[in-house]
Amino acid sequence: MIARVLVLAALAALLAGCGSGQQRHAMTPPTNDPRPKPKPAHAQPPVSARPAKLVVTILDGDRRVRVPGARVRLWGETGRTNRHGATQMKAPRRRLEVSVSARGYAPVRVRVDFRPTRRRTIRVYRPDLQWPLYGATAARTEAPERIRLRPPFHVVWSRGLDRLIEFPAVVEDGFAYIGNAGATIHAISMRSGRFAWVHHTPGAPRMASSPAVYGDEIVYHTMSGWVYVLDRSSGRLEWSWDAGSAIESSPIVVNGIDYFGDAAGEMYALDLRTHRLRWRHYLGAKITSSAAIADGRLFIGDYDGRLWALSPSSGATRWVGRVNGKIYGTPAVAGGRVFVPSVAYSLWAFSTSGRPLWHVTTGAYVYSSPAVANGVVCFGSYNGWFYGVSAASGGIRWRIPTGGAISGAAVIVDGVAYVGSFSHRIIGVNLRTGRRLMTFPHGQYVPVSGNGMRLLLNGFSRIYAVEPRRPHRHRHSH
Repeated sequence: MIARVLVLAALAALLAGCGSGQQRHAMTPPTNDPRPKPKPAHAQPPVSARPAKLVVTILDGDRRVRVPGARVRLWGETGRTNRHGATQMKAPRRRLEVSVSARGYAPVRVRVDFRPTRRRTIRVYRPDLQWPLYGATAARTEAPERIRLRPPFHVVWSRGLDRLIEFPAVVEDGFAYIGNAGATIHAISMRSGRFAWVHHTPGAPRMASSPAVYGDEIVYHTMSGWVYVLDRSSGRLEWSWDAGSAIESSPIVVNGIDYFGDAAGEMYALDLRTHRLRWRHYLGAKITSSAAIADGRLFIGDYDGRLWALSPSSGATRWVGRVNGKIYGTPAVAGGRVFVPSVAYSLWAFSTSGRPLWHVTTGAYVYSSPAVANGVVCFGSYNGWFYGVSAASGGIRWRIPTGGAISGAAVIVDGVAYVGSFSHRIIGVNLRTGRRLMTFPHGQYVPVSGNGMRLLLNGFSRIYAVEPRRPHRHRHSH
């Protein structure tokens, strides 16, 4: 996608600065430009009109390996990268547009300056190694299928975000985007940990959701009832929309439509291209759940204990299921089943056609949104226990104590199930057996997000980037 490339180029130029935006309807964005000042013209090598031998190397931005067989086009010429991920073509040494396509990777188009050097490296990214929205997938499974990172880990960098982190970062093309409870959005380089930009939402609202990546934009919701859309490269506000009531749903954007509910019981489908509502549906009770979309249905819960299945295209009701208490968390959909938490001490399973299948009782609140992978559903309870149950039957496969009440979602990555708790730590267990593999001494709510390069572990107000320890190092957990 063209937008991916423009984002990469612009973010690299902004690593040392921070952008800020304001509500479009309230005030004008500040005019200060945080980007580095351009070097004087005499500092640049002279532009030559004569073609030179230029070398372009294509690198997997997450796995840090070279990409052979990539198709590279510049100055009307086309080449293929060799087994070292490089290709050589003749073109003038000046700023040129370079297009890259490779199997399994998102297409890239970026302007590259060949004046300082004839050799340039361009990073490309696999969509299946990104984490662009809360829950990792549109089905909100909290379980990316292709990311292969397991403990033991070591910390590469960490950054304080000043306020509570209740919901995790989303990650796309080498940058993490995360908001704190004060609705300050940060763009952070996954490689260096440096802030690319920081966006302060006007009016000091609260925020209880994750943002989402939509092309070259960032979408987020606030407890003041506003939807904000930022430029992903600069953090500048592009436009905003007022729902009129608190929004705790994290965005889910499918075909340009942002789906979410609010505290007044309204369900919305907001077209991000036209800035207008596609539809709205009054459900009649408060919504804090985020929407999951799978099997041609949109699934969301409300405080009246109803699980709604709606048409994504029209908002029409397909069916309504009921659990025994308020639905605070977000449904997860996998294998033709919908798994939904109930504040009345239980986790429920429905078929995607609306038939109740089973429920598990814990004896304490279940706010925790479930994670599901490989036939196992994981969730936490306020009794402090972390559960792994059979997706088919609801039978408990394992449960382990965490030392504190669990409010945030569970997450599964590469066969390891993670959960945070009010004991202020994150634990990771073997998905199949429940055997503890890791204890990290910082945590509170949703524990983990990340990409194919690194995972991000969330403390109370600090985020930690970790990666697996090398085999020759001493293997132990935090």
